[in-house]
Amino acid sequence: MLIEYGVWGSRLVLAGAFGLSTWGKLSDGPATRKALVDFGIGIRWVPAVAIGLPAIEGAVAAGLLLPWTAGVAGAGAALLLAAFTAAIVRLLARGEHPNCSCFGAASSAPIGPATLVRNGLLLALAALVVLGALRYPQIPLGLPLEVGVGLALIVAMAVVLIWTLGQVHALRRRVDEQALSTLGAEGLPVGAVAPEFELLAGERARIDLASLLAPGKAVLLVFVHPGCDLCAALARELPRWQSRVRESLTIALVGNGDLDEHLAWGRAQEVGDIPVLVQQGNEAALRYRVRGTPSAVLIGADGRVAGAVARGAIAVRELITAAKAAAGRQSPRRDELATGTRR
Repeated sequence: MLIEYGVWGSRLVLAGAFGLSTWGKLSDGPATRKALVDFGIGIRWVPAVAIGLPAIEGAVAAGLLLPWTAGVAGAGAALLLAAFTAAIVRLLARGEHPNCSCFGAASSAPIGPATLVRNGLLLALAALVVLGALRYPQIPLGLPLEVGVGLALIVAMAVVLIWTLGQVHALRRRVDEQALSTLGAEGLPVGAVAPEFELLAGERARIDLASLLAPGKAVLLVFVHPGCDLCAALARELPRWQSRVRESLTIALVGNGDLDEHLAWGRAQEVGDIPVLVQQGNEAALRYRVRGTPSAVLIGADGRVAGAVARGAIAVRELITAAKAAAGRQSPRRDELATGTRR
């Protein structure tokens, strides 16, 4: 009986995923049409595909719930997922990272390795659904009514919760964008106390400003985005710069979005031991009034903003050079103070 429950549960989960995708695409037509263009659909075909694709996904979701159509619907789900995955692989191979909007604007995020992992898991689930439908074609008939309905209610509540969280995330993103547009001048005044933050890092750890600051060393926060070619070019140069200024400056990359995607991006750019930190809502960018990528903010060893926001790769390199020169001017004074103390 546990196997029958698993068969029904897997169909419900896959149906919930396709139902969520259907509703997301229909509820935000502009985001869906933009995503279709980014994925290579011709302009003349976009209106038809924007209607037809969610209709097909909705039919798949409904078919997964019926015992006599579950196998065909599962196979259709697998074909759709395979087509989506192939399109994503093609774009990633070309170095393109458009927003997915697979579940509407609430899930709008650049495609990356995490997208492939998600699709791979759904493909595996679709395969299980097809096998289950062939082996147990009568499901959910024959299951205790309370169990069948209970599983359906659990999945339905999970779908509603995921949708609500996505809407909250999208709302927070819009609030952040609006806040960035009304901040006034970019960057904090030189000499202002550097705002605190706590960002995600590797192995789900959290890193704050205090853990980056070290006695006598400044901190350079470099704001980047995985879909930004200029950010990638700059990131590949940073290890060389870090090796030159290691005694006086700590460099950290700051992104926004999915941690695994940013860590994979950091490995691809070979940033070495430079930490890759991830915001969950532009909190660091908002506090430091940074509006674009690549940009950088220099924080002195005293915990105060030490320069204006550097916008662009050239300006970031100049800021690193200035920080190195400033550290060189301070070193003789520290040596003189130490000598005076010994005397």
